[in-house]
Amino acid sequence: MTQPLALQAVSAHYGTTKVLEDLSLSVQAGELVSLLGASGCGKTTTLRLIAGFLTPTTGSIQLGGRDLTRLPTHRRDIGLVFQNYALFPHLSVLDNVAFGLKQRGIGPAERRKRAVAMLERVGLAVLADRAPGALSGGQKQRVALARALVIEPPLLMFDEPLSNLDAKLRVDMRVEIRQLQRSNGTTSVYVTHDQEEAFSISDRVAIMNAGRLMQFDRPEVLYRRPANTFVARFVGFENIIPFKVVARDGDRVTAETAGMILRLSQAAYGAIPDSFLLATRPDGLVVSTDPMAEGLSAQLGLRTYLGRAYQYQCDTQAGHLVANGSLTTPLEAGTSVKLVPMPEQCTILPADGAR
Repeated sequence: MTQPLALQAVSAHYGTTKVLEDLSLSVQAGELVSLLGASGCGKTTTLRLIAGFLTPTTGSIQLGGRDLTRLPTHRRDIGLVFQNYALFPHLSVLDNVAFGLKQRGIGPAERRKRAVAMLERVGLAVLADRAPGALSGGQKQRVALARALVIEPPLLMFDEPLSNLDAKLRVDMRVEIRQLQRSNGTTSVYVTHDQEEAFSISDRVAIMNAGRLMQFDRPEVLYRRPANTFVARFVGFENIIPFKVVARDGDRVTAETAGMILRLSQAAYGAIPDSFLLATRPDGLVVSTDPMAEGLSAQLGLRTYLGRAYQYQCDTQAGHLVANGSLTTPLEAGTSVKLVPMPEQCTILPADGAR
């Protein structure tokens, strides 16, 4: 039966080094949550704490109201899918999948029936008698997934499960994992450093940095409305420009940065505080040669071809910015332009949002 997971004020230290700091996280029953971040951010430590391979310095971990904090790994009844598959080379595919059932005292006939049914679900029933060494990477990962699911765990955990696969197979496998997880309704925690993978597979994503939770929300919210500059840069907002409001006229706000003036609509951007950061992706700045355009004055530098657009390195009084321009009219270095923000590709951050 699927169950909710809750981490409450969990910290973990290696000696005097803080790896996790006061982490609280709730995963709803049947939800797939990804822990996302660069190497060293604490995501794998979090997984190891939940699985019982490590013990937290402070805090508690509960699954369905049951306290796991000091419980040994083998008593947590968690399904694990590893990066390196962790299949037993001396056992057949069928016996690998049935292994967890055997450990739980399920009789030979029943465990064979359930293992075969699970192999059919992952499309590998015809390979039941093969040894793992005769399988491709994608097939091995399917076996590992089947082995984790067949025990019907209340919690399923994935540790960078697709990082050893090629790009095309990674896309195919993440679709399969998501479909199987949804059909089973198993509460799941998925660890990855790949933003596209996390966003495509998850109900919610926890972005981590230096052992802290930076933002936890649906992928759509993270992508469009990051909570701080760390998350903004992480999800592709390359330009972060400080502004101060110098005038207000109803919905309209006049803001200044490095002597340049920009007028913004709060209907388009939301509430704008007196000091703020305008965060934009390169697609969020329209490169205009119209000197009367309402934007930031810039001089174009290096131009690169992206296939869908030309990208320009831009020098402004507010610093270096990156903008994407039209393919129809490539512009030369040194051209004076205006960079016009597009509200749907921009977001407003608090001026102290640098954490």
